[in-house]
Amino acid sequence: MEPNFQTSFIPKKSIITERVPAGRPVNFFVIISIFILFCVVVATGVLYFYKGIKVRNIAEMENNLNIAKNRFEPAKITELQTLGRRLNASTEILSKHIAVTPIFKELQKITMKTIRYTQFNYDFTKEENPKILVKMNGVGVGYRSVALQADLFNNKNFIDPIFSNLKLDEKGNVLFDLEFSVDPSFVDYKKTLLVEEGGEKVDSPIPTVPDDIEI
Repeated sequence: MEPNFQTSFIPKKSIITERVPAGRPVNFFVIISIFILFCVVVATGVLYFYKGIKVRNIAEMENNLNIAKNRFEPAKITELQTLGRRLNASTEILSKHIAVTPIFKELQKITMKTIRYTQFNYDFTKEENPKILVKMNGVGVGYRSVALQADLFNNKNFIDPIFSNLKLDEKGNVLFDLEFSVDPSFVDYKKTLLVEEGGEKVDSPIPTVPDDIEI
């Protein structure tokens, strides 16, 4: 008699379903942070190598400069530097220096024979655009001479001429004070030198009192 086997396809144990845990989503800010960190590391490396190259270049240039300096005489270099400082100082002094020669030449052109000057002073006015302030004392043969001379001072080179403190001396001559200003460009020292070197010369007769005017 053959044995009987009971075959059953129904599992005796309950089937357990295995679930695979779902992966967590990658945070976007984490990616950005990693990228920034990477960029910082790369930039730091680049700057480090660049700094090393610059330091080597500077050291090399200093070495070349020292070699070039040694090719020249140190005493000659010092002498040239001293000469350069002197030239710069001279240029600065000339730029601030004035020449009163143009004032004297202009006075010679317009001063009558009956007028003479006894004192001459000048100074800089305290303004935003300073002018040369000229103060003079003089003597005239009579009041009429002084009046005529005042008319001759009305020209473009002498600004706002003023005759004041008119009085007679013991000989009957008229003493007066004269004050006027001139533009700094009129008494520029370098300009005066160029005119004199160029030989520019203007001859003008000294004004005299007309014969029909009684002094």
